[in-house]
Amino acid sequence: MSKAPELGELQLAILRVLWKKKKASAADVHSALGARRDIAITTVSTILTRLERRGIVSHRTMGRTFVYRPAITEKAVRSSMLRSLVNSVFSRDPTAVVSQLLTSRDISRGDLDRMRDLIDESRRQGRKKRG
Repeated sequence: MSKAPELGELQLAILRVLWKKKKASAADVHSALGARRDIAITTVSTILTRLERRGIVSHRTMGRTFVYRPAITEKAVRSSMLRSLVNSVFSRDPTAVVSQLLTSRDISRGDLDRMRDLIDESRRQGRKKRG
């Protein structure tokens, strides 16, 4: 899949279960979500079917049970959704995203240090690619 899809909160929650478990039936997903969400197993099954139609999950049949697995990585989904957010909400300005993040919530010193490390690493990688 060249472009990762936009996903709703429940779709992401279902995918997170599949990413964690690697493969699961609708009942397994429902059980994993059950403690946090009051949803019917038929809703989970419907969403899995729709995700499969979109190429986001795939399934194998084991007996009479469909066992689903993710067909797209968490990294791909995060990248696509972040790119869409940056493009649509922040007018393609990644610095506006960082500014919003830094001003809208408390960021720990450890998080700031980690961000600085990531920026430094990105700069080093950029020099390696050019040089």
